[in-house]
Amino acid sequence: MKTSKFTDSQIMSILKQAESGTPVATLCREHGMSNATFYKWRAKYGGMDTSLMARLKELEAENTRLKKMYAEERLKAFGISETCYRYQAKLSDDNALIAEQLIELTEENSDWGFGLCFSYLRHVESCCWNHKRVYRIYCELALNLRIKPRRRLKRHAPEPLKEPIRENQVWSLDFMHDQLSDGRKFRLLNVIDDYRREGLAIEAGFSLPTIRVIRTLNQLLEWREKPLVIRCDNGPEFISHEFVRWATEHGIRIEYIQPGKPQQNAYIERYNRTIRYSWLSKHLFDTLDEVQDYATNWLWHYNHERPHQANKGKPPLMAA
Repeated sequence: MKTSKFTDSQIMSILKQAESGTPVATLCREHGMSNATFYKWRAKYGGMDTSLMARLKELEAENTRLKKMYAEERLKAFGISETCYRYQAKLSDDNALIAEQLIELTEENSDWGFGLCFSYLRHVESCCWNHKRVYRIYCELALNLRIKPRRRLKRHAPEPLKEPIRENQVWSLDFMHDQLSDGRKFRLLNVIDDYRREGLAIEAGFSLPTIRVIRTLNQLLEWREKPLVIRCDNGPEFISHEFVRWATEHGIRIEYIQPGKPQQNAYIERYNRTIRYSWLSKHLFDTLDEVQDYATNWLWHYNHERPHQANKGKPPLMAA
């Protein structure tokens, strides 16, 4: 069996440095090891001290010895060649590459689980690795996200949300709220096409009255066909006379959801959650221009690179 060039005390020292806040990439570069090796150590020895680690290795060695004795007895009983029994397939070098790519993806996108990581590798990077192989390496690196259990409430069966069958059939609009590092509050106006969940616009501002909403939609209509329906809530910006007049002039029907029932606008609500967990809650912004620049860059990433389960794992603009 191949032995590690690191002693037990060295491994524990490296793990403790990581727990104290030293970046994993810095530790790997300093000690000349890969990220995959570090995460295997953390999965196997995390929470142990040197004595427990030594005891674990003794038990593993004893277990290996007993297995070998038992296997030799069974081989003699059944007349099987020891060479045939001990044959091991040679692992491909792709395993290390898969591990590196998974670690890089989860470090850049901490809210991604296995599904999004695999969809990105398959559809965006065009990697043809089997999902079971990728998942095995994903679990060995202990990258699994904890799924928080939910309380199951007895509810009446909701009316299914109408799903559009072509683009520009239904656009959804909604607002989000957050604040800058100095405490000033700002809003985001999000616009999506419900057909492929394509993000159309993210407009940031301290105040987004009806005239700003209309201006954003006019900018979209300069390069995109108008929608048949706009779905939104009953906010003052959407029920105002100016907004209703604008929609009537363009031949667009406004479909208001019932008050207190955001699930009737579920596509934009799910999109808002993606924005919240992907970047809005992760970063502190000093100015509104920083928010708008980041939102514009993220919107391109969302449409071109981020896998979406509603599109069978493909980004919105890659879906048929």
